[in-house]
Amino acid sequence: MRTRPRQFDLVVFDWDGTLFDSTALIVQCIQSACADLQVPVPSQNAAAYVIGMGLHEALAHAVPGLPSERYPELGLRYRHHYFAKQHELTLFDGVLPMLQALKGRQHWLGVATGKSRRGLDEALNTVQLRGVFDGTRTADETRSKPHPLMLHELMAEFGVEPERTLMIGDTTHDLQLAANAGTASVAVSYGAHEPSAFHEFAPRTVVHSVGELHRWLGDHA
Repeated sequence: MRTRPRQFDLVVFDWDGTLFDSTALIVQCIQSACADLQVPVPSQNAAAYVIGMGLHEALAHAVPGLPSERYPELGLRYRHHYFAKQHELTLFDGVLPMLQALKGRQHWLGVATGKSRRGLDEALNTVQLRGVFDGTRTADETRSKPHPLMLHELMAEFGVEPERTLMIGDTTHDLQLAANAGTASVAVSYGAHEPSAFHEFAPRTVVHSVGELHRWLGDHA
């Protein structure tokens, strides 16, 4: 039987809310950090909206109007709460088989995330994923989403053109990142953002579970 050619050589995933079941914890940690410093606590929707951005940009958006010197302190409180609980987090069911299937088809696999390098590396260690991803970019080592630099750097690293690259994520920041970088995208509806906001970015599809994403990638990637 002939093997169907790949449409995409590089498949890049967002992390939180796409592969890792962390949306609720991130929202709680943003809210707890604000409560610690007695600054306005954002709503659940407002805190969820900033997931995917770099931490400084996320906090500035979720808690606007603070004196600039207070954001580093707020970031420290966020990290305190997050690192205390991150060991409780897991991959969404079905993520490992999906990634293994992509590796079996010889796709390059990447991660583009708003997490810090420390945060991503600890998550990768926690879920024993070292070696699965060929390249990763975090918000503290390059530009935050939706600036296209994360994808530009990953494409350059593997010598892959935009038309051979697919970005997968759960937020409009991920989809705007893909649009800004000139790549195709797929949206997942089970993460931080409401799927009604996805359509203006023209993703190839919107999937509602990891299983559905796995099947779509098998048929179309």
